[in-house]
Amino acid sequence: MDLPGLRLGALPVLLLAAAAGLLWGGAEASIHTYDREPFREVGNAFLLSGGSEGIVADGADLAAPASSFIKFVNVTFWRTAESAESHAKMAHSTGLVQAILFEAADRENIGGSAYGGQRSICCTPDLAKLEGCKQGEIIRRPSSDDPDWPFVLDTHFSANYLSVKLEDEEVRITKTGMYNLFFISCDPKLRGLTMSGKTVWRNPGGYLPGRMAPLMKFYVFMSLAYLLVMVIWSSQYVRFWRDILPIQNWITLVIALGLFEMTLWYFEYLNFSSSGVRPVGITTWVVTVGAIRKTISRLLILSISMGYGVVRPTLGGLTSKVLLLGLTYFLASELLDIAENVGTINDISGKARLFLVLPDAFLDAFLILWIFTSLSRTLEKLQARRSSVKLDIYRKFTNALAVSVIASVAWIGYEVYFKATDPFSERWQSAWTITAFWDVLAFVLLLVICYLWAPSQSSQRYAYSGEAADDDDEEAQSLTKGTDGDVGMVKIDKDRSGGAGNAFSLEDEAEEDKRE
Repeated sequence: MDLPGLRLGALPVLLLAAAAGLLWGGAEASIHTYDREPFREVGNAFLLSGGSEGIVADGADLAAPASSFIKFVNVTFWRTAESAESHAKMAHSTGLVQAILFEAADRENIGGSAYGGQRSICCTPDLAKLEGCKQGEIIRRPSSDDPDWPFVLDTHFSANYLSVKLEDEEVRITKTGMYNLFFISCDPKLRGLTMSGKTVWRNPGGYLPGRMAPLMKFYVFMSLAYLLVMVIWSSQYVRFWRDILPIQNWITLVIALGLFEMTLWYFEYLNFSSSGVRPVGITTWVVTVGAIRKTISRLLILSISMGYGVVRPTLGGLTSKVLLLGLTYFLASELLDIAENVGTINDISGKARLFLVLPDAFLDAFLILWIFTSLSRTLEKLQARRSSVKLDIYRKFTNALAVSVIASVAWIGYEVYFKATDPFSERWQSAWTITAFWDVLAFVLLLVICYLWAPSQSSQRYAYSGEAADDDDEEAQSLTKGTDGDVGMVKIDKDRSGGAGNAFSLEDEAEEDKRE
């Protein structure tokens, strides 16, 4: 995000725009690293975003070592040869660079405006008279909570040296909040300034940023939930393995992938929390497993909606279209998850990934449309065939899907409201619920599918076996729990009046059945 010559009316907007660029910067972990990162011209200053994270206050005794802090390590600033050569060898203070650390609630204490004009970060001659600031430095007013905040560190270039090292400093965090770090120079001669080094951000529980910390516990809970489902499902699967349907094999795969994904996320966060490093390869592997799980889950729901294994033995000519949609969705989901997670640790939400969100949202909308269209046709076939038990199962499945779609739309509305009303991520302590909701919703929907298509000795009687056989079997059998303890569905009354002559009234579905 290039910002030369940018003019903004208010500093908070300016800081937000700069912070959003962090999602595409060089940060690799909660230990933020900088490798000759360039400063950008923003208003009357040169600025580099150093990080933005939610940090919980240090509850330890001030005499004890700090458990919450931001530490500067080997931070070095480099200026251009032209800038260095413009100063004499014996000169002092030939360029000032400042690091400013502030809590989001104190953002209005930085910068000022002369006579109601454009707001500036750096002190100008007019602002020096009005604000009492020092020309060529950041305008800073003390916080009402602590006069030492916002915290500023000054570093001066000497003579005509090309570089200067910021003194290593550990800043203890005694107030819970969203903290932002910026490196700023108000010297116009320092155009082309770059920076190397790292800053270490730590919470009491480890290196996880504040927004991510609750998710580690959440993934433990989800892993245990998936493990419980896997144990129950596997016991039924092994017990009735002779009667297993193809669709039940895919359900088993989704459960296994869900357990694998949740466990991987936990260990990825555990490694991040203990080491402060988030390796790109490990995170990419985790999000890839997640993208595979989401893709197969959606294709499973679509296949069930088409009546796979119930009103048709295969998907026929639609197989290639389903697979193509699955591949497209996987790629869109993979790219979005990589942009959101790989190399990303800052708690400020960025807008740069918007173009990746749109394809994912469009494909989800297309899938929902296709799923409900297919469900409608499947329900029509089952009604025409008088397949009452199957019809009851599919009606319950349709109701569950409808509830999940309504919940998704409502949550998307809440998410948009949440982010629109919290541009500086000051509600970071509850932001983890945005991510957690989608995992919980997918898990609940999977539970519904497991309940409706649980393995039992009656499974094969409810598979596709031709219309006549279906009618006879469904009249004689039910999916209710029998005396031998089989898991199934409750039998409903059947109405045998009428025929099944219009079972394949839809032309495209009839064509697919012919192919089968």
